[in-house]
Amino acid sequence: MIDIEGLRPRIAELLAEYGIPSAAVGVLRDGKVTELAVGITKAPGGAPATTDTIYQCGSMTKTWTALAFMQFVDAGLVDLDEPVRTYLPGFTVADPEVAAAVTPRHLLNHTNGIEESYGDPGEGDDIYARMVAGIADAPQVFPLGRTHGYSAALGYAILARIMEVLDGKPWHELMRDRVFAPLGQADTTCRPEDVDPARAATGHMLRSLDEGPIATPVPYLPRDFGPGGGVNSTVRDVLSLAHVFLDGGRAPDGRRIVSAAAVREMLNSRVPIPDPYMFGPEWALGLIVCDWSGQTVYASDGSTIGQNARLRILPEQNLAITLLTNGSPRESFYKKVFDLILPGLDAPTAPELPRPDPALRLDLSRYTGVYARPGTRFEVTAEDDELRLTLFLNPMHAQFMGKPERLVYRLIPVSETHFLMPSDDPLEDTQTVAIYDVRDARTGAAVGAQPPYPRGQARYLHTNSRVHPRA
Repeated sequence: MIDIEGLRPRIAELLAEYGIPSAAVGVLRDGKVTELAVGITKAPGGAPATTDTIYQCGSMTKTWTALAFMQFVDAGLVDLDEPVRTYLPGFTVADPEVAAAVTPRHLLNHTNGIEESYGDPGEGDDIYARMVAGIADAPQVFPLGRTHGYSAALGYAILARIMEVLDGKPWHELMRDRVFAPLGQADTTCRPEDVDPARAATGHMLRSLDEGPIATPVPYLPRDFGPGGGVNSTVRDVLSLAHVFLDGGRAPDGRRIVSAAAVREMLNSRVPIPDPYMFGPEWALGLIVCDWSGQTVYASDGSTIGQNARLRILPEQNLAITLLTNGSPRESFYKKVFDLILPGLDAPTAPELPRPDPALRLDLSRYTGVYARPGTRFEVTAEDDELRLTLFLNPMHAQFMGKPERLVYRLIPVSETHFLMPSDDPLEDTQTVAIYDVRDARTGAAVGAQPPYPRGQARYLHTNSRVHPRA
């Protein structure tokens, strides 16, 4: 194993460079764990972070939830390709064909396309039943199964409700009994009230390096995000989750969590991601599939308001590596930390973003227009033979962060559908964007390209794993 303790000074430098108060790093190699924590749990003047510090894992939670769901598949209680209505008879959404056809697999791999319009479900133990009831009028963002579009809360909340009905317990209890306890994850919970406050890291946001990190005004995500983003954990417990995928479904102590067939299904059932560059080219069941120099690497990432989590699983090296922080997400930070460690383990590293293609000559009118979802709005315009993307921020968020309500970025083409989106803000990394059509596999025709969408005009904008239809 690499001596990651010797990396402490360099990681401390990176924390200062990025304005992140602390980071905990863990490596699992051939069943052995090495851990390191650097920094403080709260700025300024908080306690030192340790490898026992508890961080919020955000959407990494979906991997835990998917693992629990596969236990029901193993038991023959649920089929990935049976309609959700088989298990939730009253399930309905605005499109009756979708309501009758959507399956757990669509929910696990984010191809269901149902808008996250579920109202206010409250904070009680009936929250996931209320979320399911609240989507009776929810429209489709895209046709069922036709593209990938990340569902932050709703998709995995529906999966949680199926498990609640089958198990008879609320989601947080079945996760404790079925996953956390069997994995020996004594420090992992999925409700804020169950977190030991003396060991919990505080989330931070960064408005400027001169000001430094400030404690987030939102200490935890609301409960509706629970099955998709509510887990709190330590680096050691995250690595015990990774162990399941490296050892055919078994916990570190040898206890079986899911069958080897369930692990293979999770890893190999995949759909393409329209933007393949930011995270990876495919999405599996609860995991992202990456291509690192020809090797398949599985990823699980998450962010809350002020905390960030990264996990990479490298089966060919029998290796997993995780990074938990209590600062805003920066892809370049995690990459720099992992690049300090992985070469010393003879492991590949994450690829760089693609280079622009200066030879491309695009019809810019195909891409211009407004792409929007409730709470998010992008406008693509053409100016001086280049595309520009304007992001409209929530006014309260813009005021708190000291930013204008409209942020304008250049879109630099990589291909006819993929673009780099660099930022002039030193606190932001370059992002990637896909602007594309969804084509019918039977006819080759663009779905949704009929009037009022002119022929050949792009229909969707995909960035940060989320899809936004042309407005």
